[in-house]
Amino acid sequence: MARRRQIYEGKAKILYEGPEPGTLIQYFKDDATAFNAQKKGTISGKGVLNNRISEHVFTLLGNIGVPTHFLRRLNMREQLIRQVEIVPIEVIVRNVAAGSMSKRLGIEEGTQLPRTIIEYCLKDDALGDPLVTDEHILCFGWAAQEELHDIADLAIRVNDFLSGLFAGVGIKLVDFKLEFGRIWDNDFSRIILADEISPDNCRLWDMASGEKLDKDRFRRDLGGEVEAYQEVARRLGLLPEGADSAVLDLEVHRKRRGK
Repeated sequence: MARRRQIYEGKAKILYEGPEPGTLIQYFKDDATAFNAQKKGTISGKGVLNNRISEHVFTLLGNIGVPTHFLRRLNMREQLIRQVEIVPIEVIVRNVAAGSMSKRLGIEEGTQLPRTIIEYCLKDDALGDPLVTDEHILCFGWAAQEELHDIADLAIRVNDFLSGLFAGVGIKLVDFKLEFGRIWDNDFSRIILADEISPDNCRLWDMASGEKLDKDRFRRDLGGEVEAYQEVARRLGLLPEGADSAVLDLEVHRKRRGK
């Protein structure tokens, strides 16, 4: 597919004009950032792996009735997605205390929470994506009450499904970030899941060893980022044993040649 006009570039993805009205092409980069882009680097092959993992997860979520922006994967780094109006709120779903929650509240990392917690952050890099409450969201019109209910309901459904999916392959879903968008039909809109779900925006720990299989390996200078992402893909059945992300590239090229 010919490259279209660039619409937006973020930390990990680029959005291009889609082939049809109401669609975009989402390109996954190898760029890695942490701490509001104060730390920058590259994880070779990350974009390929995240594209495939996110496709897999979004497809499964769609199969259980979760509305998403995902339409189909185009190649090793690109997806065709619905164009949405992004709600300017990051939704953090937490099952285990980790990261900023542990630092803010003095709770030991790894502490199982008695119940799942949903937090909201304003999407604003210049402000450091500050935590906000339901009251802030409603007061400043970032989302309506009904939309906020839909967002919370969908976040819990996604959490329930993903927790089971990852537990089935020996991975604990510690926490993760979601983004949502509006799809408009004349004067009416509905909320759907957008962005991606991958080791970039999920904390994933091996259930037996506690080994981190996510972007914390980059954040905390642990090394082995590529291997961790590959391990997640491998356990989900997306990467053969002993293979690396180059296998995904070859798979895509074979399909495009019709072999």
